[in-house]
Amino acid sequence: MTAWSHLPNAKHIDRIIADLKKNPGAWGATQDTAWIVTQDTAWNAAWTAARITAMAEERIATWGVAYDSVYDITTLNKRNSAWGAILALIAYDDCAYLFDEKIEHVQMLALLGNEQAILLYPACVAMQKEKT
Repeated sequence: MTAWSHLPNAKHIDRIIADLKKNPGAWGATQDTAWIVTQDTAWNAAWTAARITAMAEERIATWGVAYDSVYDITTLNKRNSAWGAILALIAYDDCAYLFDEKIEHVQMLALLGNEQAILLYPACVAMQKEKT
């Protein structure tokens, strides 16, 4: 069992960590893509909002364990993509549907400022590459 196994999005957090370990190359361009698709300020705002939500719901300890589980896997840019997605999955119980959407739809939502899409977009791109 993991520190997040009690959360509704636990299986998606596990998928991200497993995919990052198995396919680190797929995560290589996602951080750059995320910064291009969403402005730096939008990403930071989404990150802050999700952290506030996670802390308000007393899930920050779970975030710390998930953060540590990704830390040694790969480079900072790749970790940031995974951390953002994991944070969104911890903070927002209803965001996992974005993994089933077309990449273009998630990108559009991110460009429109949807915090969940901003944080999940890099993971959606990386995990979509896994399917192709």
